[in-house]
Amino acid sequence: MHVLLLKDPREAESGPDPYIKELESRGHKATPIPVLSFRFVSLNTLLDKLFHPENHGGLIFTSPRAVEAVKMCLEAEERRREWNRHVKDNWNTKSIYVVGKATAALVQSLGLKPVGEDAGTADVLSRLIIQREDKNIPPLFFPCGSIKREVLPTALREHGVPLETLTVYQTAEHPDLETNLNNYFTEQGIPASVCFFSPSGVKFCLETVRRLSGDQLTHIKFAAIGPTTRDAMAAEGLRVSCTAEKPTAQHLAAAITKALR
Repeated sequence: MHVLLLKDPREAESGPDPYIKELESRGHKATPIPVLSFRFVSLNTLLDKLFHPENHGGLIFTSPRAVEAVKMCLEAEERRREWNRHVKDNWNTKSIYVVGKATAALVQSLGLKPVGEDAGTADVLSRLIIQREDKNIPPLFFPCGSIKREVLPTALREHGVPLETLTVYQTAEHPDLETNLNNYFTEQGIPASVCFFSPSGVKFCLETVRRLSGDQLTHIKFAAIGPTTRDAMAAEGLRVSCTAEKPTAQHLAAAITKALR
């Protein structure tokens, strides 16, 4: 069955996009369409903070894009050498918090040792941080996107855990989104399932998906990568057929397969 994935195709070092691979192993034809575009900002400020770990109690990453911003700061050979020589080790004496396996893998590629990759949401991660951290630590440093949800900062603030945020990327609709969706529905027809991967994806895609689906909309099984995205879909009046138990390719493919039976 045809499954439309509203996400960037991801080429991992180990092979093709794991979401496509998992769905194909279960007999589905999965097609990704990029929904978002990103512009990196404040990289000089980020660089300065990365190279002064003594000013912070740890790091928090809730998206792969934030880790990409860090990688951009380390592109210069001299910076990378300094990072590998001693800076990353200083960070590794502190907690490096992450949400999700994809973000954890990118953090590990920087030589850092992440905690919390099984936390599927910022809400769960915030509870882990509150359990582990002392209120008297220097602020945790949280590089994030322009439209981050306030769940984690609010929870930490309410429990007295110090936090410093920095917007390192801005999120916008992908310039080719509408064209790509039109082409998909024209060439492939109405998909059996459509999966959203973020509240931003719901915001930017749903109206076009509704228009292109017409009276077939009620036949589509709509899937969510996690509870935050599910809630955004439900808030728009969409009937959510399934939600991945964890934000992994295996859990999503299993949920969609079950919903399509």
